[in-house]
Amino acid sequence: MRFCVLRMIGCCLLSFLLVATLRAEDWPQWRGPQRDNISTFKGLRTDWAAKPPELLWQMEGLGKGYAGVSIVGNRLYTTGNRDGAQCVIAVDLDKHSVAWSTPVTKQEPEHGSEGSRCTPAVDGKFLYVVSSDGQIVCLNAGNGSIEWSKDFQDEWQGKMHSGWGFSESPLVDGNNVICTPGGKDALLVALNKTTGKTVWQTAFPDPGGSGSEGAGYASVVISNACGVKQYVALVGRGLVGVDAKTGKLLWTYNRVANGTANCSTPLVSGDYIFGSSGYGTGSALVKLVKSGDGIKAEEVYFKKGDELQNHHGGMILIGKHVFLGHGHNEGFPACVELLTGKNTWGDKFRGPGGGSAATTAVDGHLIFRYQDGTVALIAANPAKYEFKGKFMPVVKERESWAHPVVVDGKLFLREQNHLMVYDVAK
Repeated sequence: MRFCVLRMIGCCLLSFLLVATLRAEDWPQWRGPQRDNISTFKGLRTDWAAKPPELLWQMEGLGKGYAGVSIVGNRLYTTGNRDGAQCVIAVDLDKHSVAWSTPVTKQEPEHGSEGSRCTPAVDGKFLYVVSSDGQIVCLNAGNGSIEWSKDFQDEWQGKMHSGWGFSESPLVDGNNVICTPGGKDALLVALNKTTGKTVWQTAFPDPGGSGSEGAGYASVVISNACGVKQYVALVGRGLVGVDAKTGKLLWTYNRVANGTANCSTPLVSGDYIFGSSGYGTGSALVKLVKSGDGIKAEEVYFKKGDELQNHHGGMILIGKHVFLGHGHNEGFPACVELLTGKNTWGDKFRGPGGGSAATTAVDGHLIFRYQDGTVALIAANPAKYEFKGKFMPVVKERESWAHPVVVDGKLFLREQNHLMVYDVAK
């Protein structure tokens, strides 16, 4: 009897430890568990110049698209155009094969640069995606069955501010899932994640200024500036903050918007918000301050496009510095002091690859995946630029825009229909 009890306790403890390990390493949504694009993995091998990462395995079946990947346990999730529709795809990482594929559109959406954009948000037994034709869909993560879906146009008169399709990756927060239809009466919406019922929606009469009406290509992040929990987004008219409880529009900042495509997910640091967009626009830091019963965004600095702009490769905040690829359709490596906008290195030299750079951070380093396919390792050192080596993945089809992801010592690279997995552990 005693042996059985001890054995049961041991098994429970082992199960707990396994679950805890999985949770520490999981990458369940766009830009990772904290939505900051920083991997928790420690033990990165950094001598890429002497010994580039080795390919562990590769597979096909992800379809056409530029979407990133989410990883929970032994499953990888992404979106892609295949079998005549836009699908959500689950990959069994043990078997290196597609576990299931579920169409979420009736046909392949038509827009510029065809293919998917959305990285699924995985939450327990369910996952959530936004199709590029403007639907939010909840699926069973185990078998891919659709639980519920809502159409942005039918439900909220949704709108994008240009013609490359909805590119948002939804945010699951508590009992709700947050997304950006872009309508005048529903710029952002919160939906009950179980039923899809609307909890609140954000009215946003067009305020004018730079940019245009509708949703941007960026995704929502959480801020607690001024002691108020809020959702921050870069939309067609620039940066906005929305009360997380009610959906009330709290503040706006327009100067960082352009009329073509506002793409980069904003960075949050205390009461500060950093935003950037390409097409010659630039970058800005705003400080959120109390103003009567509300909040206003005060500009700390604005840097023009020739000084600092991130097109769509993403930005990473580490400590007090922002690391990014600078330039429209360029990935000039750069490091900037968050609070001053001072460039500490970079922005004037090309780096090892061509085109925009999709970024991620791991174990004190940055991985830049350039549009031409080149993957480079750079130290996240604010004092100086330290290039650690590069390699060219075995498959290159179109623009390598899908963001790299590091989980458990493995580098995951999605290239359209292909998935490549490289060993980056010591």
